[in-house]
Amino acid sequence: MYGKKASELVKEFVSCEPGQLTTFNNDLFAQVIEECNGHLLHLQPLMRKIQERENKLKDNMISEDEMAISEDEKRKSEAEKIVIQTAMKSDQFGALIHHLSLVRNKRCLMAYVYNRAEVIRSLGWVVDCVLPEEIEERLSSSEKEYFKNHAATLQTYMSELDLDLTVDMVPPKDPYIKVRVLDDIGEVVLSDQVANLARHAMLFLRRTDAEQYISQGLMEELTG
Repeated sequence: MYGKKASELVKEFVSCEPGQLTTFNNDLFAQVIEECNGHLLHLQPLMRKIQERENKLKDNMISEDEMAISEDEKRKSEAEKIVIQTAMKSDQFGALIHHLSLVRNKRCLMAYVYNRAEVIRSLGWVVDCVLPEEIEERLSSSEKEYFKNHAATLQTYMSELDLDLTVDMVPPKDPYIKVRVLDDIGEVVLSDQVANLARHAMLFLRRTDAEQYISQGLMEELTG
């Protein structure tokens, strides 16, 4: 059935939780592209046939107007017109099916790519410049490049403003939070101290210092 694979691609994205991504389905995406190419290969010769039959009908009409023909010849000409028109309608319906199927597939492909790009762009506000491995492995190579360029543009813009746009819009009650280090990070220079972020260590850090590590899955905030 035409358009079924493209529909499956869109349903796959819709089935995800909001803001989440499944692994980019390269195989199904390629199958939809291949189907689009197949529609195009069928559509082009049909359009040529339609044009040829239209030209033939015009030539017959011109011949009838310019030449005096008998009643038998007129009947033959009318019968030939009906045959040509019937064949042309068949080609037109076939061309319409392939055209609409091609357009539908393209819209589904664009919806799949666009909506995934929306999620990827939103990640730029919560994970700084480095994607967690479990998210990165779900992206296609072009999506990874897209995130890299978007994150770099965002960082450049914030540097020019000297303003971090990724922090909470509502000021926190306490600038410090308690965190647990989930993986060995090593010694790092923070805004107010030099800290050794060893695995399982629990520390009080500035929220702005800790957020980048939390977003990468290297730390977790302890509440209560």
